[in-house]
Amino acid sequence: MSAPEHSVSLGFTGERFPAGTHMCYLYNDDGERLELISKFINSGLQEQEKVSYFVDQLTPGEMCDRLRALGVALPLTMSDPDFSITSALDTYCPDGVFEPEQMLQKLRSAYTTSIEQGYASARLSGEMTWALRGIAGSDRLIEYEALINTIMRDYPSTIICQYDVRRFDGATLFDVLAVHPIMIIRGQVVRNPYYVEPEVFLANRPACCMR
Repeated sequence: MSAPEHSVSLGFTGERFPAGTHMCYLYNDDGERLELISKFINSGLQEQEKVSYFVDQLTPGEMCDRLRALGVALPLTMSDPDFSITSALDTYCPDGVFEPEQMLQKLRSAYTTSIEQGYASARLSGEMTWALRGIAGSDRLIEYEALINTIMRDYPSTIICQYDVRRFDGATLFDVLAVHPIMIIRGQVVRNPYYVEPEVFLANRPACCMR
């Protein structure tokens, strides 16, 4: 499968990026995060992308209220295919266990479904604090993040993974940086000098962290 190439606006910066850009957002300010994410979601809707959001800190309804208050033109009903919002825990761990390949298949399906339904692409963002809940398999989070980069050429969704630096430890955040080619810090987009190609990163990953 070879997906057509196009560039997208992220909504919070004037620069356009190739569809299929996988970014980490490291934040310590909830107000800044909501404002940035609201622009990211609104931009996706304006660009005729199919937008999905995985919420952890609020309920889906509460998050929709926050987004609307910030000016996001969300669909009037949640049955509208343009935008979906689901619990991060239910999305990443539907059976109470995190399986990287299962979530990767959801990303593949998100892209193929968006194209089949006539959208320009798919745009997704997830709040990653679900991984701090001690769920079985959550120790494979960084493996999953690295593997996302291996499917982006064929399934080029635009993805922001949100990490609260007040809650994740330094070692995890260092690994997060290693597996995201683009990072967002204080609302600024930076090409990540710490990024490691997934094949190299996974080859050097300790056996205890791989299954």
